[in-house]
Amino acid sequence: MIRIVTKKRLALMEADRQAAFERARQATDAKKEASGRHIKELFAVTDRAERAEKTADEVGKLLARALDELSAAQEDLLLKDIELRRLREDLTKALVPARQVFVLVHYGTPVMVYRSVQDAYADTATHGVSDDRGWGPARRFWADAEWLLSTFTYDAAARGFRGSLTPLAEPVGGAA
Repeated sequence: MIRIVTKKRLALMEADRQAAFERARQATDAKKEASGRHIKELFAVTDRAERAEKTADEVGKLLARALDELSAAQEDLLLKDIELRRLREDLTKALVPARQVFVLVHYGTPVMVYRSVQDAYADTATHGVSDDRGWGPARRFWADAEWLLSTFTYDAAARGFRGSLTPLAEPVGGAA
């Protein structure tokens, strides 16, 4: 088959070729532009990801520090709670009346009240009375004694303390 090509046909083919080249150039330009946008978006996304990772690291460090501080605060709170309970127990014990109190008397005048015998003995030295002195129950009236350590016992029924003055036994019938 033989085809005869005319100038008109050549001109149309040349116009088609030019149009195809123009479309190819436009497609190449569009591809380059899209590729540029894609690369810019890729760089922007990578930058945001790096910043997010850096921020996540910083937040992780802040969270770790906050957890350490929280742990220390909880430990401190626990210690304060234990101390508070101990102080409450001490206060409760202090509010409960002692079973016995000991009164140091000088010629009938009470000088000091103590919670324990040991406290009384320790303090009597400041008044010039030695702790090796033979302390015993009060067997005579307070006014007759230079120094006297008298015991008072708590009486729950009376809601108060009772003295323990034990007088010397009188001889029966005056016999000695």
